[in-house]
Amino acid sequence: MSARVAGARTGTARAPSPRRVARERVLRALYQWQIAGGDYAALRVQAEQAEPEEIEAGEGSVAPHAGLLDELLQGVLTHATALDAALAPHLDRPVAELSPIEHAILLIAAYELSHSLNVPYKVCINEAVELAKRYGGTDGHKFVNGVLDKLARVTRRVEIEAAGAA
Repeated sequence: MSARVAGARTGTARAPSPRRVARERVLRALYQWQIAGGDYAALRVQAEQAEPEEIEAGEGSVAPHAGLLDELLQGVLTHATALDAALAPHLDRPVAELSPIEHAILLIAAYELSHSLNVPYKVCINEAVELAKRYGGTDGHKFVNGVLDKLARVTRRVEIEAAGAA
């Protein structure tokens, strides 16, 4: 059950985690990077100075997980070409034809799937799907889920096989 659904049932809303806030900030920075360019330092400042995410109940804000924000932003910018190459076989269109939001979400998740092995693959995919639901097109989350499911079978084959054997 998602936090949002759980909160809706109990009448309380849960604050987004600092890790989710970091992913949202990186998404915004990568969108900016795709549209207008920029280097890591400028994008990092922009991500840090972004307005804090409002808790759904309106009770304050959550700061991003700074370490994750740095890791994802630097990692995606450094490995963007390789990440696009890893995603390409699983896409139904060329990378250049992806919407900037879906492309940024896929880059973040592809980076996590291939470089953040301490994060379970299901978490990588779920976080990307949640970003796509919030920021992407109407059915963008379905597209993101399908692409990342295929990518995870390549990048996290051992983890998936181990989970299936358990």
